[in-house]
Amino acid sequence: MKLALFVACLIVAPPSGAAAQKPERARDLGVPFEGTPGPLDAITDVGGVEVGHRTLIVGSGKLVVGKGPVRTGVTAVFPRGKGSDDPVFAGWFTMNGNGEM
Repeated sequence: MKLALFVACLIVAPPSGAAAQKPERARDLGVPFEGTPGPLDAITDVGGVEVGHRTLIVGSGKLVVGKGPVRTGVTAVFPRGKGSDDPVFAGWFTMNGNGEM
């Protein structure tokens, strides 16, 4: 039984070399882009763009519905800076697919 479980784990587990490889970037594959990457190679390299984030970690121990512990966060991209009131086109994406907003 132990041998069968061991063999099953070997079949299902990915090789460690494949898991450690970095994904290929579009620029490295020859996809043309205007301009050159900035010093951080990040969205904040674009002039006027700012990013804000908040991480909330409250409580510890066993989960009690309605009380915690809580582990959540949000990231906001301000395409015209945090001080701008000018509207921009926007959309939203829910990673878990439940559609909360």
